Amino acid sequence: MKVNVLEKSKNEVKIEIVGEGHSFCNAIHSVLLNDDTVEFVGYNLAHPLVANPTLYVRTKGKRRPENAIIEAAKTLGREAEEITEAFEKALKTE
Repeated sequence: MKVNVLEKSKNEVKIEIVGEGHSFCNAIHSVLLNDDTVEFVGYNLAHPLVANPTLYVRTKGKRRPENAIIEAAKTLGREAEEITEAFEKALKTE
């Protein structure tokens, strides 16, 4: 995954996420919506076959948007580990 910063200010950031689609964007969008320091989050994917999504995050000024995105990514990583462990436990063959 490659991330390009398109616009950045004190409490707003717009990034392009190369090689991702709706699945990742929906997941990070959901986590960011639960962050009390985030005022607005949205993403746009013009066409899933020919475009890279852009993610826009605006915070309430209590935290930089880059930090909110990084924390959301860490949360997704922890959730993915929990899902993996649940599948491994449920599908364990002996």
